[in-house]
Amino acid sequence: MDLLRQLRHVRRHWWVVLLTIMVSLGVSAFLTVRAQPRYVASVTFFVTTPNQGVSDAYQGGLFLQQRVKSYADLLSSDRLAQSVAAETPVGLTADEVQRRVTTSTETGTVLLRASVTDTDQARALRLSETLAAKFVELVQKVETPPEGKSPIKIEVVSGPRVSASPVSPKPLRNLVLGGLLGLVLGVGLAILRGVADVRLRDAAGLQRATGSPLLGEIPFESAARTSPLIVGDAATSARAEAVRKLRTNLRFVDVHEPARVIAVTSALQGEGKTTMSCNLAIALAEAGWRVLLVDADLRRPKVDDYLGLDAGVGLTDVLVGDVQVGDVVQRWGDKSLLVLPSGSAPPNPSELLGSKAMADLLLALRESADIVIIDTAPLLAVTDGVVVAVQADGALLVSQQGRTSRTQVAAAARALHSVSVRLLGCVLNMAKVAKAEAYQYEAYRVVASTATPSVPTDRAPAARHSEDAGVNGVSDRTQELTRLPR
Repeated sequence: MDLLRQLRHVRRHWWVVLLTIMVSLGVSAFLTVRAQPRYVASVTFFVTTPNQGVSDAYQGGLFLQQRVKSYADLLSSDRLAQSVAAETPVGLTADEVQRRVTTSTETGTVLLRASVTDTDQARALRLSETLAAKFVELVQKVETPPEGKSPIKIEVVSGPRVSASPVSPKPLRNLVLGGLLGLVLGVGLAILRGVADVRLRDAAGLQRATGSPLLGEIPFESAARTSPLIVGDAATSARAEAVRKLRTNLRFVDVHEPARVIAVTSALQGEGKTTMSCNLAIALAEAGWRVLLVDADLRRPKVDDYLGLDAGVGLTDVLVGDVQVGDVVQRWGDKSLLVLPSGSAPPNPSELLGSKAMADLLLALRESADIVIIDTAPLLAVTDGVVVAVQADGALLVSQQGRTSRTQVAAAARALHSVSVRLLGCVLNMAKVAKAEAYQYEAYRVVASTATPSVPTDRAPAARHSEDAGVNGVSDRTQELTRLPR
């Protein structure tokens, strides 16, 4: 499970991986271009000793293998470096010569290799030639006893020879290593970023945070900023189809105990709960349900702005007893959708929404409509949303992808569960939908016909026009709400 979660982090932050690889490749290319070419001149020595017979040959071989290890250190000694620097007028000190010399031996043999690495090809060759000559002389001096002949003989069997092309830098190797390093760092950064990012990123995270079923994913559409309602051209969009799927899922959450009064809320302000309330009410009305949309967000009401209604009188005025509900409910569009605006701004929204008058009103509205949708205040901002949700049959929690943190969503769900509110499910709003899914819908969607009902250009209900008010206005609403107390 942890591996799958890490893979999701990498997939979500793929651009971090790509950016890291590009930066690593750029750094590798820069260092490769800036690096000076280096050449290697090498020479191989064969170490031997005079012997007689097979037994002497075996003993001498063991002896020489031990001596070769000492000669490797002698090749990089200060004494030899000083001799080479003095003999070769190339402007290098003994320390600089010593840093350019490397040695190696082959296990089980008496072969000894010395290499000189330099940025100048000719100088590398000259240093290796001098090194070979001076090394043979130095061994003869060290190994020859005062009274006899040296038991060691060293011969040059290969070289000195310098490489025709630079041994470094190696562009292909550097770029491959840089790309691999960038990939490893990028994956690590992507996982770290995913772990540190507490914002809600997908539907699975929303389900885990709320502990409730996912009822819908509403895709992000830039056109929703100017046309938030799923009417007109937007009625055939992928967003509208997602709302219809939400409508279907919501109606079958519990067929034995269907929710008729639904509170729509969110953890924070600006997650799209009001737009969701309006669009859900429109989708339900399109399916033939008698829907009543109530704006119970008395602090910052927005339903009237979206639907183009007169919000001067509404829920607040009904609760305080100034007007009857049948006089302030407004029809919207040509569907069976009625809207109860918020009305006047009260000084005590929480107390008003939790009053007996609110409970009696919801009881009457439940009997007069098939479904009542209530737009409520955010749960973490004020207590109004919880107060309303307690009186409803269930709550629908709307969360915006990339805005709300998992902790905030979980806190909102706990606020509902703490007062035994039935959380019907959650909705991921402004979700990033895969291109394949978007293409599927565009390929198979049904283009709306010219007979699709549209909303008046000013988005105002017919009851607002004074010339029709006496015939189709309040009288129509009164007929539709004959079961409401007056």
